Amino acid sequence: MSDKIKKRYYRKRVDFFKLLQKMKLWPSRKRVMHGIKELKITGNKALITTHCNEMFIAYNSKNSRAHRVLRNKWGFTPCPTCRIPDWKLEKYSSTRFSQSYGSDLVEGEQK
Repeated sequence: MSDKIKKRYYRKRVDFFKLLQKMKLWPSRKRVMHGIKELKITGNKALITTHCNEMFIAYNSKNSRAHRVLRNKWGFTPCPTCRIPDWKLEKYSSTRFSQSYGSDLVEGEQK
């Protein structure tokens, strides 16, 4: 593996569901990071299924606890049942969020 990990930049206020679709990670309230197996979006809600077969509903909010945790990278341990690969955790740790620079995760729009 290379010593230098490529940094990815996203906007801070990007749509929450698009960020979940891109990262495929879910921070639980018990400080455990889960891998997302399936994400079904219906309007302002999403049904999330993790790799450890937990199912729950999340709402699309830029101020939600989960969105803040993903942006700020508060200390979480990976779920042993989900078995998140090391490369995905390294990719997440190298991701940066900026207010004025980075991808908006908008499909089809090129500047």
